[in-house]
Amino acid sequence: MNYLEFKFLIEPLQPASEILIAELGMAGFESFVENEDGITAYIPKEEYDAESMAGIHILQSNEFDISFTQTEIEQVNWNIEWEKNFHPIVVNDQCGVRAPFHPKPDVKYDIVIEPKMSFGTGHHATTHMMIEFILEQDLQEKKVLDMGCGTGVLAVVAEKRGASQLDAIDIDNWCYQNTLENVERNDCHKIETFEGGAELLQGRHYDVIIANINRNILLEDMGTYNNSLNEGGELYLSGFYSKDIPVIKKECEKYGMEYNDYKEREDWVALKFTKHKN
Repeated sequence: MNYLEFKFLIEPLQPASEILIAELGMAGFESFVENEDGITAYIPKEEYDAESMAGIHILQSNEFDISFTQTEIEQVNWNIEWEKNFHPIVVNDQCGVRAPFHPKPDVKYDIVIEPKMSFGTGHHATTHMMIEFILEQDLQEKKVLDMGCGTGVLAVVAEKRGASQLDAIDIDNWCYQNTLENVERNDCHKIETFEGGAELLQGRHYDVIIANINRNILLEDMGTYNNSLNEGGELYLSGFYSKDIPVIKKECEKYGMEYNDYKEREDWVALKFTKHKN
């Protein structure tokens, strides 16, 4: 089976690349590689429908400049591609994130992730910072939400840190399926995985909410996060740049959430808020 390789050049890169990946995934694209100026996406030639590309809404957006080239390539061995592009990392000398084919590191938390696509591995700055936040917190006996879970890596780390009950939610079917696989791969037993969006949070309440998505979705769903966060609960947000901090803070403070902490890595940021007790 031959594949079609699409190389997208994106300006500005975020949040356009995340939105584009989500839309392409809905259109049947199987794998993605993120790079400094865009993404490369792959789809089996026989499954490609040119009309579906016309339905990729972000390509029509005036907010971003996106162009692409298309090339037919021979069948790709994704295992080899993962091995070439996925390198193990260690966060704060405590938590290792690796693929099954990497040797086990000498760390307290050894997390094994088979991403199949290139997000949620810990390599992206936002995931790395969120892992840092999780390692700094005492999650013993706390109920945790990983919203927009991707590979499920943050939920897995949170369980290893002592969380008593966890929900991992993603709107993308591939992410839902991959999280199920990685939860089992890491011998986790306290994580429930759901496919869907913020509408699934109705009636659910958490001590800690982790949301690594993108600015627009965070702003849209902040009221829902607030309703689901227990008094005194902690909210961790990432997926945006330092220039977005004022609008994120303003939205959180509108719901009575207090800004506590900040991390920055490669121009990306992660923020911590606490919900006031009445």
